[in-house]
Amino acid sequence: MPPKKKDEGPKQKPLLGRFKNSLKMGIVGLPNVGKSTFFNTLTKLNIPAENYPFCTIEPNEARVTLPDDRFNYLCDVHKPASKVPAYLEVWDIAGLVKGASEGHGLGSEFLSNINAVDGLFHVCRVFDDEEVIHVEGSVDPVRDLEIISSELILKDLQKVDFVLPDLQQKIARLGHGCPKELKKEEEVLIKVKKVLDEDKKPVRCVDWTGAEIEVLNKHLFLTAKPGIYLVNLSEKDFARRKNKWLPKIKEWVDEYANGEPIIPFSASQEAKLVDIEVNEGVEAVTKYCEDNKAQSMLTRITKLGFSTLQLIYFFTAGSDEVKCWTIRKGTLAPQAAGTIHTDFEKGFICAEIMAFEDFKELKTENAVKAAGKYKQQGKMYEVHDGDIIVFKHNVASGGKAKK
Repeated sequence: MPPKKKDEGPKQKPLLGRFKNSLKMGIVGLPNVGKSTFFNTLTKLNIPAENYPFCTIEPNEARVTLPDDRFNYLCDVHKPASKVPAYLEVWDIAGLVKGASEGHGLGSEFLSNINAVDGLFHVCRVFDDEEVIHVEGSVDPVRDLEIISSELILKDLQKVDFVLPDLQQKIARLGHGCPKELKKEEEVLIKVKKVLDEDKKPVRCVDWTGAEIEVLNKHLFLTAKPGIYLVNLSEKDFARRKNKWLPKIKEWVDEYANGEPIIPFSASQEAKLVDIEVNEGVEAVTKYCEDNKAQSMLTRITKLGFSTLQLIYFFTAGSDEVKCWTIRKGTLAPQAAGTIHTDFEKGFICAEIMAFEDFKELKTENAVKAAGKYKQQGKMYEVHDGDIIVFKHNVASGGKAKK
């Protein structure tokens, strides 16, 4: 009688979106709401941020380093020849306008750029400035959010209306021989159409089953991408954390975007702080913030963007290199090994793991081992954020173990 299979627990529900490690956040919003100013500050790059619509036509791409005290600690301990921190890839996408789903204002090009990213920073403007023209003629962030949401929903509806009839014709032709997967796809697309057309909600706002998510990931709808709402305040309003629009924005996001994160910030203040740092150094920034009761939100925004994409990272650490390896939450040990080299995944034997917190508390790898906290894990181990890992693999398959 064959041995019973080991219980591996319930099957993990798949994540909505592309399952890969190189995911990107896109910055979206109407023209002249502060997108490019925010992007320039976030990346410390000099991308044009002129005061007229469509100054950003091709998406500007940048990699933004994620600050991490754990990474800094490992570098201090090992003093490696090479230091490779984690980063968030960000695209600055040109402003959408009403009618973009029909091609207005370079809309089709912008929407295709949104399709290429995996999550969205929605920048909405609540500051008044007569010198900065608002494309709609007045400041109304709720109206702006509705325009963006409506255009993305309309674009997804166009996709459903294009794909669903062809699928239904195929099912009819196959008759009784139609695979159940096609019928499931039809069922999910009909449900998507109802969510978009009748409920006026984004795809991501529905609690989909694992089987439904597998269908959705085949089509990668724009409204399936997670969002973070960045409310661009004047420096004065940000300092006092008050603006008449903040409660109205929260009410809209709670109703139409499942209460996704909202971060108030001031793009003009962030630009000022970066200029001070570049010209006078970090200490000058600290002094300015203390004197003016100012605060930068860039670290919080960057880290939240990373986690919104369901990304985490593990460390490999030694005197040659300390490196963060980005993976999606839920990645198993062999696939995590494959981010270092495909041979590591093919010939995977085990992963030797210690938690960063244990290493910091006990100071050395030997001390972690002596405390019984240095673990060998197999193929079904789900890698956790901050794991320090040495992969063992069959050398016959090529390559060497990574430490």
